[in-house]
Amino acid sequence: MKKPTRTLSALILCLINIFFSFSIEKDSIIWNKSNIIPGTEDSKQHPGLAGAFSGFAGSSYVIAGGANFPEQMPWDGGDKIWHKDIFVSESVDSIPLKRIDLKLSVPAAYGLSFSIPQGVLCIGGCNADSCLTNVFLIKNESGNYVIDQNWPSLPYPLANATGAMWNNKIYLAGGQKELTNGESTSTFLVLDLNKARPEWKELQSWPGDSRGYAVSAIQSNGSDHCFYLFSGRTFNKDSVRVLTDGFEYNIRLNKWRKLNGSFPVMAGTAVATGANHILFFGGVPSLIAASADHPGFDNSVRAYHTITETLMQRAQMSVKIPVTTNVTVRNNKFYIGSGEVRPGERTPQILIAQIQNFERSFGWLNIIVIILYFAALSYIGIYFAKKQKTTDDYFKGGGRLPWWAVGLSIFGTTLSAITFMAIPAKSFSSDWSYMLMNAGILLVVPIILYLFIPFYRTLDVTTAYEYLEKRFNSTIRVISSVAFILFQVGRMGIVMFLPAIALNVVTGIDIRMCIMVMGVLSLIYTMIGGIEAVVWTDALQVVVLLGGAILVVILIATSTPDGLSGILREASEHNKFDLGSTAWDLRQSTIWTVLIASFFTNLTTYGTDQTLVQRYMTTATEQEARKSVLTNAVMTIPATILFFFVGTALYVYYRHLPQDLSLTITDGDAILPWYIFTELPQGLAGLLVSGIFAAAMSTLSSSMNSAATAYVTDIHDKFFNQSQKQALRTAKLATCVLGLLGIVFALMMATWEVKSMWDEFNKILGIILGSLGGLFMLGMITTRANAKGALLGLAGSVVIQLLIVQYAFVHLLLFAATGFISCFVLGYLFSLLFTDEKKSIIQYTIFKQK
Repeated sequence: MKKPTRTLSALILCLINIFFSFSIEKDSIIWNKSNIIPGTEDSKQHPGLAGAFSGFAGSSYVIAGGANFPEQMPWDGGDKIWHKDIFVSESVDSIPLKRIDLKLSVPAAYGLSFSIPQGVLCIGGCNADSCLTNVFLIKNESGNYVIDQNWPSLPYPLANATGAMWNNKIYLAGGQKELTNGESTSTFLVLDLNKARPEWKELQSWPGDSRGYAVSAIQSNGSDHCFYLFSGRTFNKDSVRVLTDGFEYNIRLNKWRKLNGSFPVMAGTAVATGANHILFFGGVPSLIAASADHPGFDNSVRAYHTITETLMQRAQMSVKIPVTTNVTVRNNKFYIGSGEVRPGERTPQILIAQIQNFERSFGWLNIIVIILYFAALSYIGIYFAKKQKTTDDYFKGGGRLPWWAVGLSIFGTTLSAITFMAIPAKSFSSDWSYMLMNAGILLVVPIILYLFIPFYRTLDVTTAYEYLEKRFNSTIRVISSVAFILFQVGRMGIVMFLPAIALNVVTGIDIRMCIMVMGVLSLIYTMIGGIEAVVWTDALQVVVLLGGAILVVILIATSTPDGLSGILREASEHNKFDLGSTAWDLRQSTIWTVLIASFFTNLTTYGTDQTLVQRYMTTATEQEARKSVLTNAVMTIPATILFFFVGTALYVYYRHLPQDLSLTITDGDAILPWYIFTELPQGLAGLLVSGIFAAAMSTLSSSMNSAATAYVTDIHDKFFNQSQKQALRTAKLATCVLGLLGIVFALMMATWEVKSMWDEFNKILGIILGSLGGLFMLGMITTRANAKGALLGLAGSVVIQLLIVQYAFVHLLLFAATGFISCFVLGYLFSLLFTDEKKSIIQYTIFKQK
């Protein structure tokens, strides 16, 4: 017992070191004006350029073309000159720009430019004579700069348009086709660079005025990536009018909608940042005639949040922020290349903006709360280690656990970090359309109580897969058990990775260290305490989990206008309680999709998942096992409502305080940790951080123990005969090895790019476990099914699942349903092709009493 105690002491010291090595981040913007466009021998001071192309070709920053008034200002009769010059810097932060010999084929300005892997792609623009269709690439070939003209030209000349790029696709909107008597257009084009021969494609235009000098960016609205179009001016030969409206184009749905609010950012620049923000640099709020007394353009930096749909001024800068220019993002810095600071006047400076984080210490009180919580978990593991004498104790708790504790453990295992963080993030970013997923437990409770539990208790199994061997054969048992073990290793990775990545992006804690702390601590108390330690720690963690969520709601209600009633009213006004569309479309998360998915997902999980089946065997009687399932069902519905409401409350809270949202956090699932760390006082923050750990570790410990149970019972015992002492040692070793594999998988996930853990979890659950659910049902309710048919049905189901995932025939929530149904149907049909096996199976079906 001394070795685990020493390990735990080391972990506590490690925790103190971790929490003192990070701080909370809030955002401010700093500027650097270190680079400048060089002048000529005749003119040491360059006047600057408006409408220049700019971006990165490799590591070099490039500015090309542009227009200015080099001799006199326009109100003094000066002439506007278009340029062909190209300036580069190998390191724009530190090495001065220099003019190179290469020049554009024609003078050009007021086009669009994008940094792509091959170089700076320049699109359209105009010169003194006309608007242009030119599309070309400025490349950096080991310091030798060349222009590649082999790119698809625009379908018509276009200048003063706006554009943005996402997923290697360039979207272009607005602009004008002619200079003389020109008028603004409603052009909306896309160029797909993923294609071998990309071509410009016309898209449906927005439902508003034509415009030029607009501003755009592509950002996530919480569900999908969208092209956002703001402001600009609509004009023809007779009139001009400044626009302050905005529109959102959903790229996946190919659908526009008008935004609420006013956006006075014409001719400024915009860039997507963080998970859901768009930053606006400067702009022209109104047209004032050019003169020496012109006050200059707006120097504000604004932030628009695409979920709360709030526009907030984040800074009023002392530097002059130019318009009619381009902003490029690289290494979390924003590079604004020259531009116009008032009519006729340019700046030669390259502005470099960076979001600076505000630091705040986590605090001793929070650290103490977290350490006390971890100490309580460790004590439970050490206490129950004394009772582990046999594998029956280790895997089934000797059948002596009370039904209410088992019910709390089932509840904690099924909710986990997916509930505590991803569900509030989902309801914060969208609505309650996924809420019915957890309501499916009510639909399947009768089947679990009167079909599955009696089967398992009568057969006195240790794992669910023992039933499959009795009904079919040992091959199917082993295959199913291996699939379950692999799934649990992946699940461990997800439930460690989810809170770790959120805490990392919010606080700066090293993600790998966070994963290690959760994983190693869970591994220790699970390995030494067995299923009893898992169940009792789950019960404790459920209290922390629910208490933390309730506390968040209370704190938000007390700091929101009109409290709880205000949250309900404002959320209703913005349709945050919607349960989804009633349309019959299985490719979308409609009510029908969610209900169907909920039934099959819950039937598979509660009926065949070893983490839950194992708990049905830990009570003294079958009746108590049923009570534990009912306890979980009774708790699931109010808990689901609670966690969805947490996200809705956060939505209302941040609509009133948009300035408190982070500009830098890129993980959409981190909204709740961000609130906890930045808004809660000492002690309470530590308590809710404990809730985050509790959410992950309750599932983590269950996965470790159940995966070890499956390995030892379904695989190891088939090849080795062991004494009880040896078997117990093997069980603990299996727990250790599989737990370490889960930790390694989580560390690997930290290097991957995963959009949504909720979506990924449901995808994995459907692909692996959906088919197993169909296999169990095939065995229980049919007598014609046999081993060969079942095996072929399982294989065919996996193939169908992979095809469904590849071609997206249905929404990902339905993967469990398609796996279940395909395995059942194929297994039954294939069984008809084979003669009956010489094996009595009637006692393993629902017909056993007939």
